Amino acid sequence: MKITNIEAFWLRCPIPKEKQHFSDYGLLTNFDMTLVVVTTDTGLQGFGEAKAAVGSSGSCASIVSCIENELKPQLVGKDARNISRIWEHVYNGTRDHYSLSRGRKFPILGRRGLTISAMSGIDTALWDIKGKVLGVPVVELLGGSCRDKMPAYASGGWAKADAIGEQLLGYTKKGFGGVKMRVGIMDQTVAESIKRVKAAREALPDHIKLMTDAHGTFSVPEAKQFTKGVEDCNLYWFEEPISPDNKIGTAEVRANTFIPIAAGESEYTAFDVRDLIAERALDVLQPDCAIIGGITEAMRVSQLAHTYQLELAPHCWGSAFSFMAGLSVAFASPSANVIEFSLGGNPMMYDLVEEDITVDKEGMLKAPDRPGLGLTPNWDFVKDFKQ
Repeated sequence: MKITNIEAFWLRCPIPKEKQHFSDYGLLTNFDMTLVVVTTDTGLQGFGEAKAAVGSSGSCASIVSCIENELKPQLVGKDARNISRIWEHVYNGTRDHYSLSRGRKFPILGRRGLTISAMSGIDTALWDIKGKVLGVPVVELLGGSCRDKMPAYASGGWAKADAIGEQLLGYTKKGFGGVKMRVGIMDQTVAESIKRVKAAREALPDHIKLMTDAHGTFSVPEAKQFTKGVEDCNLYWFEEPISPDNKIGTAEVRANTFIPIAAGESEYTAFDVRDLIAERALDVLQPDCAIIGGITEAMRVSQLAHTYQLELAPHCWGSAFSFMAGLSVAFASPSANVIEFSLGGNPMMYDLVEEDITVDKEGMLKAPDRPGLGLTPNWDFVKDFKQ
């Protein structure tokens, strides 16, 4: 089953005004993603997502160029079933034969950044193909599901202190047992972030998990001040307190608080996550399948979580394709407890595919049961919003 074509489509869809929100990324008026399509000589297609930005909006032109002009020429003609071999080929380039024969890496210079993101979309599409060929969901290929259902947490929370409680309660009314809110530089001051979290905790029932996400925007002293100010709020975790470039600083923040620290959505490959673990910087690992290196590398991160007795919580803020990829990894991992569910304006989650992605009335997601990722692109949507 040979790869005959690899296509990448930059999609940009306007977010309806009533669903737009303001964060440290500014006012988000559009949602961008790169849809990756791998076609085989049997006519079978697999789909994945590659990200140019962790958030909702960003130019995908470089990723499209990388996929179609750099990676596609390397991979056309290769057997689509050899997912691990293809991963090593892209990561090691012309020295991939050394890597496969010696059992260690001889990586190309682009072993971080957009090359890995581009490869992420291809890798996920290959898992989608393999699942379709075998007639099983991707989670079965990853060892099977560790559970029948998993609780989702509602990811949003941008409102001011006087409205954040009402906003988060709107999520819990839909059945979610956990909610995540944004803090950090968007609040201008640490005191305002603390005020908003306290207002949220006061409004929420005690049994509701409350997470906070600073998008890496605090300084180390600010993050310490924040954790001190919210230590009585029973936070489930504090996500990306400072810049992902400062792993030692993240470890310093973690050493200063009993609040669990989460990170990983901005990291490329399991090697970056290994370094965070080595610095004792985090408690929750958050690989993004559209950034980390695809489902293949996300599962390697899952093994790190299992080995070091840390929690796995894949970053699932993106399109339906990266969501289902992260969901498959989470269900296959014994270290995963909750899964992120976007409550922002996200047409790529709901309008890009023919299938409906929903939680039940108790805020639970069931294990994937359709072949591959179980998703079908809405080609009219792709045509309308292709750049």
